[in-house]
Amino acid sequence: MLVMGEVHTGLLQSSGEIPESACRDVLHLMSGETVRLSRRPMIYAVSPDLLTGVDCRLPSASRSRIRGVGTVVSHSSITGGRVVQGSSYARVERAETDRRLAWSHYLARPGVIEVLGKAKSSDLGDGFIGDPQPNGLDLGSISARFMDVVQSSPLLDRRAPFKVARTKVRWVAQPGDPAIRFTLNADQTRTIRIAHSGDFTPAVVDLCEDLALHDWLLTTLLLIVERARIGGRAGPEVVAKLAPAVDHLLHLWMPAARVDEALVPYWHGLEDRMRFTAQWERLVRRIRDQLTLNDAAMLRSARHP
Repeated sequence: MLVMGEVHTGLLQSSGEIPESACRDVLHLMSGETVRLSRRPMIYAVSPDLLTGVDCRLPSASRSRIRGVGTVVSHSSITGGRVVQGSSYARVERAETDRRLAWSHYLARPGVIEVLGKAKSSDLGDGFIGDPQPNGLDLGSISARFMDVVQSSPLLDRRAPFKVARTKVRWVAQPGDPAIRFTLNADQTRTIRIAHSGDFTPAVVDLCEDLALHDWLLTTLLLIVERARIGGRAGPEVVAKLAPAVDHLLHLWMPAARVDEALVPYWHGLEDRMRFTAQWERLVRRIRDQLTLNDAAMLRSARHP
């Protein structure tokens, strides 16, 4: 029927970038399982997938009482030793029977929630994207829990260089003619609707996580520039406020670097409409201009004390 997911993204609670070995240790959430790690184009580490069993009411735009039973797939990841994500998703499919089966049946189908009774995929998708009902399927809480496990690791010094809120990206993927829609909400929540040809693959999850990462980077850079109050403070004070962006964020912008080649056109489609990279590059130029102006002022001061 459809796939629903939610990604939470935030700054790793560490004073600096953590090395590859620390990424492995922080993400080692399950004994005997291996943390996956890639070094190009930057360090990216992802924990083993873990399952959470659910038996609950599913989201519904029509507010119908729809029951789902199954498992949710979740993992945590760290990008560039600096940004942490908690991600959860599940495929929602119609059950072959209207009665609940033994848990062994659902565990044999990891990442699948079976709908007991009648339901329309459009109703479920609209309900999840629009306004999830209380006491129902809550992928956000599951993602937040996996992110919190990483943030509470004793290997992190918990001295983040600046404070910034997490962002939440709630997404739905369904079969159809290829299309994508990205929506910004005022409460740090974003929504993505994806229509894709062919069967669902985890590559769709990678795409949504990559979009969530770059949305958080852009949101955070905007906040840092705003807090710097360029033009309202002395040059050295402005530079001090902008420094965390230079030290911790600017090198992380690499859209679609880990996205499956077949799904890269989705990124290009969003770029054409929303101009993420153009906005990022404009902010980066503004920051570098402030650094240049401050350096020039310091040189003049040194020559003519």
